[in-house]
Amino acid sequence: MLKRITAVILISILLLTTLAGCRPTLDDGLTIRVGHVLAPDHPYSEGLKKFSELVYEKTDGKVFVDYFHSSQLGNERDMIEGLQLGTLEMALVSTAPLSSFTKEFLVFDLPFIFKDAENARNVLDGPIGDELFDVLDSQYIKGLAYWENGFRSVTNNRGPIETPEDMKGLKVRTMENPVHMASFNALGASPSPMAFGELFTALQQKTIDGQENPLPIVDTSKFYEVQDYLSLTEHFYAPAPLLISQKFYDSLTPEVQQALQEAAEEARDYERSLIDEMNAKLITELEEYGMEINFPDKQPFIDAVQPVYEQFSDIITPELIQRVIEAQE
Repeated sequence: MLKRITAVILISILLLTTLAGCRPTLDDGLTIRVGHVLAPDHPYSEGLKKFSELVYEKTDGKVFVDYFHSSQLGNERDMIEGLQLGTLEMALVSTAPLSSFTKEFLVFDLPFIFKDAENARNVLDGPIGDELFDVLDSQYIKGLAYWENGFRSVTNNRGPIETPEDMKGLKVRTMENPVHMASFNALGASPSPMAFGELFTALQQKTIDGQENPLPIVDTSKFYEVQDYLSLTEHFYAPAPLLISQKFYDSLTPEVQQALQEAAEEARDYERSLIDEMNAKLITELEEYGMEINFPDKQPFIDAVQPVYEQFSDIITPELIQRVIEAQE
């Protein structure tokens, strides 16, 4: 009988220990995972490093943020779904794949809707950005802050893109986003959506002619090794929301929630400054790597994509588009 009682006690202790291990508390220390799809030396990673340091500091070492680069936690759609299910705590993604979950985010993907980075940041950090984050509530996701990828431009192996006519028939990798694909169709190109992790190989094997991304990605992903021409069309601005699972967020204390929010905004400003620094020097560096760079007149491209605004007017309300435009200087 004594052996049986002892065995029951030992099993109970083992079960309690196991359950405690499965549900870490702030007293034990809490680890938050956050993933992104870009290279380890992209500003995303540096920004998340700063975010991790700030969270650790603001929670007196009780919360640690572990960040994963290069699609280690899945592609952007995978991570967004993980946030919804509560199987992933946080993710840093583009707004483009969010359109599959909330159509309102398509407004940020309209071609040439932002004049420049300063105006884009003012819109995102203001009431319009907050309203779109509120829409994510229905998807069980909370937005903390809008980080940045920058303005996207075209690279290819066929020749400089000076006018929309130069885009005709060009097979260009785009994100899986209806506005992006419609915009390149309007320019006469052949959009080919694919996951970012597959892009370098597709360029290397010449299954596609080109791609479109901000300069820091062209650099950190070494696209200059497989692309000869860079045309600074700057056709889309690419915000990067830092997102957290609503289920996970609700499980945290108000103090930790506040620490995450403050750290997200402080690290956002740091990450954006890194983007600015890279953009200032990358034209010269990419030329030194062998890319031929040109600066096309944007007006013909702006004119060519105007039908895209009408095409999506039943999904993106004209009122929201007008508000974004009027919110800029």
